[in-house]
Amino acid sequence: MTRMHRILLPAAVAMALAACSGQNGQKSSEQSSAPSSQTASQAPASTRPAMVDAARLTNADKEPGNWLTTGRTYSGRRFSPLKQINDSNIGDLGLAWHYDIGNNNHGQEATPVVVDGVMYVSTDMSRVLALNAKTGKKIWEFDPEVDGAWLLHVCCGFVNRGVAVWEGKVYVGTLDGRLIAIDAKTGKQIWSTQTFEKSRGYAITGAPLVVKGKVIIGNAGGENDARGYVTAYDAETGKQLWRFYTVPGNPADGFENKAMETAAKTWTGEWWKNGGGGVVWNSFSYDPELNLIYFGTGNGAEWARSIRSPKGGDNLFLSSIVALNADTGEYVWHYQEVPGDQWDFDSCQNVILADLTIDGKPRKVLLHAQKNGYFFVLDRETGKPISIKAFAKVNWAKGYDMATGRPVFAKGIRYDERGKPTLVVPGPMGAHNWYPMSFDPMTKLVYIPAQDNSFTFELDKHYKRKKLASNLGIMFEAVTPVDDNGRPVTAPKATGSLLAWNPVTQKAAWRAEHIGPGNGGVLSTAGNLVVEGTADGKIEIYKADNGEMIWSTPAQSGVVAAPMTYEVDGDQYVAIAVGWGGAYALGADSGVPVNVNRVLAFKLGGTDKLPRMPQPPHREMNPPAPTGTPKTIEAGLHIYHRYCAGCHGFGAVGAQLNPDLRYSAALDNKDIWFSITSDGALQAGGMGAFGSELSHDDLSAIRDYVISRANATKGQ
Repeated sequence: MTRMHRILLPAAVAMALAACSGQNGQKSSEQSSAPSSQTASQAPASTRPAMVDAARLTNADKEPGNWLTTGRTYSGRRFSPLKQINDSNIGDLGLAWHYDIGNNNHGQEATPVVVDGVMYVSTDMSRVLALNAKTGKKIWEFDPEVDGAWLLHVCCGFVNRGVAVWEGKVYVGTLDGRLIAIDAKTGKQIWSTQTFEKSRGYAITGAPLVVKGKVIIGNAGGENDARGYVTAYDAETGKQLWRFYTVPGNPADGFENKAMETAAKTWTGEWWKNGGGGVVWNSFSYDPELNLIYFGTGNGAEWARSIRSPKGGDNLFLSSIVALNADTGEYVWHYQEVPGDQWDFDSCQNVILADLTIDGKPRKVLLHAQKNGYFFVLDRETGKPISIKAFAKVNWAKGYDMATGRPVFAKGIRYDERGKPTLVVPGPMGAHNWYPMSFDPMTKLVYIPAQDNSFTFELDKHYKRKKLASNLGIMFEAVTPVDDNGRPVTAPKATGSLLAWNPVTQKAAWRAEHIGPGNGGVLSTAGNLVVEGTADGKIEIYKADNGEMIWSTPAQSGVVAAPMTYEVDGDQYVAIAVGWGGAYALGADSGVPVNVNRVLAFKLGGTDKLPRMPQPPHREMNPPAPTGTPKTIEAGLHIYHRYCAGCHGFGAVGAQLNPDLRYSAALDNKDIWFSITSDGALQAGGMGAFGSELSHDDLSAIRDYVISRANATKGQ
């Protein structure tokens, strides 16, 4: 069994899959006009790059040759009317050009934006590229110079999901919390605004959205000291215009609005000390007619509700869909998909707006495939649920009571109340994670990168919050789930598929099975095509109406980003950023020997060829003799799982993108080991300094544990 096929064990999944974070309330508007370092070459003087205004964004569907937002239109459907490439000529599709991004130990999650023949795409470390969309030649590159040490505050790698464009500017949110406006012609910084307090553990990985001159952005880091919020900044100046918090703060300080006053009644204890969670770390959608911005909120911090809200409660607005007035940021409605969430069922997956005929009546709807395995059709004017059905395997609920809109929880599914290791389906990887789905208004089907998986939860009865650890309140060791009689329960195999779902009938239309979970986002087109990259390193195209796979090509890397399509000089292109990364990649290999980060663009008759795959590096495991005692090794195991597993793999078994500590030369020398782990000798590369929180004995115990794992592996 290859590592691609294996089911992720609890700690790697837990630490990797919850990416949500926020700020604890203080307004941040620190700005700088000084540009960061970047390389740039001038675009032709006759062009006016990225001259996108409100009219163009509102009417983006009338510009099929462009792709103006990461979701293509404000509705976020990721569907294109282009059909030059279609199911009858797909055999002529070939690679038109490729661009090597580099940094192959990082991942690529962005959907490119194309405006009038120029492609803008963010890459790892929050860098931004402007490429000639016809040739792939670089126009400029902007590097915000993010400090690699900030990875300590991030769950899922140096990733970024895209940029926004507006009136000659390109906007990117950086991992360390800056919202930056870049001149679309020169690649030079225009302004920069710090969106959160850097003394706290937040980050930005999601793409901004511009609405009527306001740049909308959230942030990530939900297992840290986060209080979720969404902020609007003036697109010209970077000045903060409004902010909406998604969970209440300290009641003694008063409430920002009535929504927060109402939400506070659903919490208990002193949740505000640790923020509460509920961050908005992914994408936004917008309805110009209703003037509403829509987004999903994250899980709670900690995951265990009995810790963050000891007497229970729904904990609004965790795991919810929220609608705000775009002009003022005022609350309009919410729908909580998982009241009192304690399974990492955050709602940050992409939201799609559509117009459907349901029960013979036209309805303005919002479509959402949640991590929890249920597909939600909501009235987007009111937030009221129209229909809710499971699209994947679930055991945590028996369904939803449509009279109340609340789930019917399964008996004993709350592990902190049950007091035993509890198998939950799906697990934190989710039945649908952030990988974007697509809606085709021609087939009226939603195409979902779906997956089945599970996770065993057990409350950490000795939990104590730490600044630098992943604070979930659950056990990190591999635990065996048991039934009410104490008998072991077998966890189901993790699988992945491309699922075509009918949102009117709430039934599957077709399904294409993949080798495993963690596959990329989806594009659908009027050419009767559905395009998706896969975790095991392929670009695949299916017929949208029946699911027949009609084209496939090697990507030379695992793929998680979503494809897009555009037109230049009469030729249609399909483009995608490839590079294995993100949450699942932190605990599993893609099955491709090495990771190669690129942008690939295909067209009919394309003749470009990818270089030969590089050979994977040869490594030998030569650990020192076993050190420590059984007691120190056991202690090291527990500490490792809380502090190290999210980057270095559960059980000290590094995956493809992670430094595998069993091979580390630092194991041979205690001084080097402590200079790295305690003093931060490798912080620039993302290895944190833990000396402020872990003692010399703690770090020594981790070393003892890793050495024991290396010797055990070598002896196999």
